[in-house]
Amino acid sequence: MADTRQPEPTVQSAVERMMPSIVSEMEDARKGHVRCIVVTPERAVLDEFAEMVVLPMFDGELGVLPGRAPIIGRLGAGELRLKSAGVVKRYFVEAGFVQVRSNVVTVLTSKAEEATKVTPEMATAAATAAEALPTTNAVERANKAKARDRAQGLKKVAGRNPAVGAVGSAHVVSPGSSPTA
Repeated sequence: MADTRQPEPTVQSAVERMMPSIVSEMEDARKGHVRCIVVTPERAVLDEFAEMVVLPMFDGELGVLPGRAPIIGRLGAGELRLKSAGVVKRYFVEAGFVQVRSNVVTVLTSKAEEATKVTPEMATAAATAAEALPTTNAVERANKAKARDRAQGLKKVAGRNPAVGAVGSAHVVSPGSSPTA
């Protein structure tokens, strides 16, 4: 007959069972959240938790909630949004790549900054610079297309800034939702 006795508990095991560690308390607090990390060549711009992350992909937006299936995608220039407790934090990101895995969204981009720092003048300057680029060969045409996409992303982010939006800029409205004043 096999020995079915349980080992005698130690003080450490009793404490671990009765008093959760700080780490486990932090993990419990983060349940239902997605971690978003934004990295540029210069530095890590962002490392925060949110209930939802909305990414500007090259072909539209991608919303990421906890439990999302893993994905790797191409990021487009535009607005990255972090939604948590009714508060939305906005950032402008340039084209790059994104990986979603185990409730962690990792964004690799050449440039990222808070959306409030983006101005209509920046968007206009980017559009002017894009139009001034030559288009004599395929590489130059591709560079011009990237510059146009960046300018369009800047324009969209600048148009959503409160000071700009109050003047009468157009707001993007998702299908099924209603525009707000």
